[in-house]
Amino acid sequence: QVELVESGGGLVQPGGSLRLTCELFGNMISNYIMGWYRQPPQKERELVALITPTGWKNYGDSVKGRFTISRDNARHEMYLQMTSLKPEDTAIYYCNRMRDLSTPGDDWGQGTQVTVSS
Repeated sequence: QVELVESGGGLVQPGGSLRLTCELFGNMISNYIMGWYRQPPQKERELVALITPTGWKNYGDSVKGRFTISRDNARHEMYLQMTSLKPEDTAIYYCNRMRDLSTPGDDWGQGTQVTVSS
């Protein structure tokens, strides 16, 4: 069993930046495909970005060129650098230890709220 803890959310103005952090406890983050998901108000949870053990990355169309996913295996941490934020990026952001490139795993953190508003 693993525990995932997200942090770094907050209120930011449009065009601003935030960096989210996901800590994994209970296993080695380097072994897994890790993903960032988000759930906007009244909408389904969606995949934002993922990173594989080999470092391959993939992004949702709505965040390409603005968000960057990375990981620090020694710290068991994953990050999401978000720039040029838009109001539609407002959501609860979750990290996940994924089953494969398209399927989330059962382990979710508590999420971190990102609000983009002027």
